[in-house]
Amino acid sequence: MMPPGKNQLPPRRPPAGPRLLFAATTDLVHDQRMQRICGSLQAAGYQVELVGWARPASGALPAQSYRQHRLRGWFQTGKLFYLEYNLRLLLHLLRRRADAWCAVDLDTALPMWLRARLGGQPLVYDAHELFTETPEVVGRPAVQRTWRWVEGFVVPRARLAYTVGPALARVFEARHGRPFAVVRNASRPGPPVAAAAAAAPGGGGGYVLYQGVLNVGRGLEALLDAMPQVCGRLVLCGEGDCSAALRARAAGLGLLASGQVEFRGYVRPDALRAVTAQAAVGVMLLENRGLSYYYSLANKFFDYVHAGIPQVLIDFPEYRALNDTYDVADLVADLDPGALAAALNRLLPGGDAARAQQLAANCRRAAPHLSWEREEKVLVGLYAGLFRAPGM
Repeated sequence: MMPPGKNQLPPRRPPAGPRLLFAATTDLVHDQRMQRICGSLQAAGYQVELVGWARPASGALPAQSYRQHRLRGWFQTGKLFYLEYNLRLLLHLLRRRADAWCAVDLDTALPMWLRARLGGQPLVYDAHELFTETPEVVGRPAVQRTWRWVEGFVVPRARLAYTVGPALARVFEARHGRPFAVVRNASRPGPPVAAAAAAAPGGGGGYVLYQGVLNVGRGLEALLDAMPQVCGRLVLCGEGDCSAALRARAAGLGLLASGQVEFRGYVRPDALRAVTAQAAVGVMLLENRGLSYYYSLANKFFDYVHAGIPQVLIDFPEYRALNDTYDVADLVADLDPGALAAALNRLLPGGDAARAQQLAANCRRAAPHLSWEREEKVLVGLYAGLFRAPGM
């Protein structure tokens, strides 16, 4: 072996992988799906940048293995927000270089398509929802027509497209005549659940937990209306467009003064895992206000499974399909407050302890099969195929 000397070449660094730039309209602190996607691709050798939007209450960005950037502006909702975001995003993209441009949902798609077109690189469409069928869009025909035009223009031009569940993939495929892969919103396995938390289902503690945005169509009004009949507390983690209205509704029902309902606001993902593990029941109660919700597969379903807590779920296709296999939840056909209260009381302490314990045990058995480790392999395979495609 050649001894060190001035003629010896320095050790070679491994070649850097392709550059991927993702853009989302979310606050990156709380976007767990994008944290998983970008972290997995960075670990697989890609150079990843994730662009988001700074909200007034945004906290400091957590350290990540990939590059993060938050755009800032004056508007937070409505048409002016989307206009400002898209203009600021395009200006940012023009200063960046990438080997693929990855649009997260339809509200980022036009500037991402234009940047990909200008550079001659592929566009990727990562659909977390069926944007044209969300409650905020469905009830506004002119707005819906505009977004459907954007979808019809951009989606067929994406080199790679994927979404969060099989049902949404079939809708996209039927609309656009192109394949859509599925990368589910599964959770990463967390640390073992503490003994006290694991004993909560059917035991002597715990509470009903809702985690997620407080927006229209989430069934939260019905959940609050059910709480006077529920033998337990409700904890809500998150904020959204309906935050003030929901707090006023809870106050009007006397739920805040009694302490039966607690709004904790935004909770960072690491702290949220502990809050979830201490719950007795998780809830996911979407209203059927459009195909996006009806065919959804929310990350909170997987979060509850990994925390080992039973769930009360709305009986929509994706949740029924998974529950038929794993039996981790009790399903409700509608959001009647009396039916919700009965379902929650069954799984809370003092209810059907055997059923609650059975669901908790099923969660622990299902967790390895509903984990990000499995979805990560699909994701990395999709991007490997993108860069093996002709012309790459």
